[in-house]
Amino acid sequence: MTVEGAALRSALRAHASGVAVLTAAGTAGPAGVTITSFTSVSADPALVSFCLAETSSTWARIRDCEWFGIQVLSAEQADVAERFAASGADRFAAPTRWHTGPHGVPLLDDCLAWLVCSRRERLRLGDHHMVVAAVEHALAGAPGDALVHLRGAVRPVAAPRASLVP
Repeated sequence: MTVEGAALRSALRAHASGVAVLTAAGTAGPAGVTITSFTSVSADPALVSFCLAETSSTWARIRDCEWFGIQVLSAEQADVAERFAASGADRFAAPTRWHTGPHGVPLLDDCLAWLVCSRRERLRLGDHHMVVAAVEHALAGAPGDALVHLRGAVRPVAAPRASLVP
């Protein structure tokens, strides 16, 4: 027997996770959602994964998409994380700044990093779907502090500073 979902969520609130925004060019226009389940899977071949709940309105809009964008948010983008986590919001309306990237994928401006990925696998696991995607384009943005999710809130995390001692 496994632990109940509420107990698991309570325990995992102590686990800090990176904050990213998943985007796709859905059939009804651009779709996007804040995710904390993003992870690297393999360097060769370059694979990443993310999970979305079956009940997510964004899942319904992107489940058949072949191309996705993953944006790693900076500490200055807490408002973006909150906007893309809010239910029922027009996430791509102003003040969101974005442009169309390769394969029509919507990409947010001013992120720490961007990936454009093609879907490899889609698995139903419990009440979520896991997508494994091949990274087709990767770009690092300007260095900066990161954003993590911890204890139900997004928080900045300082990036290591270069040492003056070799």
